[in-house]
Amino acid sequence: MASLPTPPAGAALPLPDSNEAADTGTRRTAAGTLRRVVTPWLLPLGLLIAWDLAVRLTRTQLIPLPYDVARMLVDFTVGGVYDDAFSETLPLHVWKSVTRVYGGFFAAALVGIPLGLLIGRIKLVRDVVDPTLQLLRPVPVTAWLPLSMIFFGLGPNAAIFLVFLGAFYPIVFNTTFGVRAVDHRLFEASAMLGCSGPAMFRQVVLPAALPSILNGLRLGHGFAWILIVVGEMTGVPEGLGAVIMDGRMLSRTDLVIAGMIVIGLAGFLTDRVLVMVNNRLLKWSPQHHV
Repeated sequence: MASLPTPPAGAALPLPDSNEAADTGTRRTAAGTLRRVVTPWLLPLGLLIAWDLAVRLTRTQLIPLPYDVARMLVDFTVGGVYDDAFSETLPLHVWKSVTRVYGGFFAAALVGIPLGLLIGRIKLVRDVVDPTLQLLRPVPVTAWLPLSMIFFGLGPNAAIFLVFLGAFYPIVFNTTFGVRAVDHRLFEASAMLGCSGPAMFRQVVLPAALPSILNGLRLGHGFAWILIVVGEMTGVPEGLGAVIMDGRMLSRTDLVIAGMIVIGLAGFLTDRVLVMVNNRLLKWSPQHHV
């Protein structure tokens, strides 16, 4: 077999065409972008197909087809399909639920973050407060439903209180964990530099505990949206949870599923906002980017 000719010593090797290399890089970038866009939709599309096939094959009347739920969502948003009491009411119900979710969530953050900082940093506060929190934490939020209606009456305040409870525990415990996980050498070094008291909290504790605090906020935010349905069982007439309860009472499964989808989308979109805030505040720490 004839061997390939070898270039003479000192001869320059042929370089790849720059245009070809640029085209290859562009194709790889486009393929990567397409994959990132398409991949998240594969599972939802698969679930929709499985849902549709399961309903058609079992011929059940209790679960609507995806098409029926889509029609309900259109009517819920802009009307023109059923023209009943729920037509064109989506903006109102979303707004009512959003005010209750974030009323409870921001209250939980305002209480939970400072309390978590104190519990994590001051042993006396930890000894006094932590056992009670650990005792109350396992109590389901649904168990507080009757008491919330007694404390706050029928209406939105009871719903905000239940959302507050659900978001409070993840926030306070993650904040406490973040403070207690701070390396003690940071405290020693900052003390040697003259940092103490409130400055210690501001310049050492908060930056070091910030990843755990943000994780707690994200978990609490998720629980806030989960518990809005329970919170709106307290006799409120508007809200996504109230719509789901009405759909259950009226045997309108399509309305129930439509309400679930709207809650999921609202929670997902607002969670993306928290992720952007998380990445912005932790840009100095790439391993904490989501």
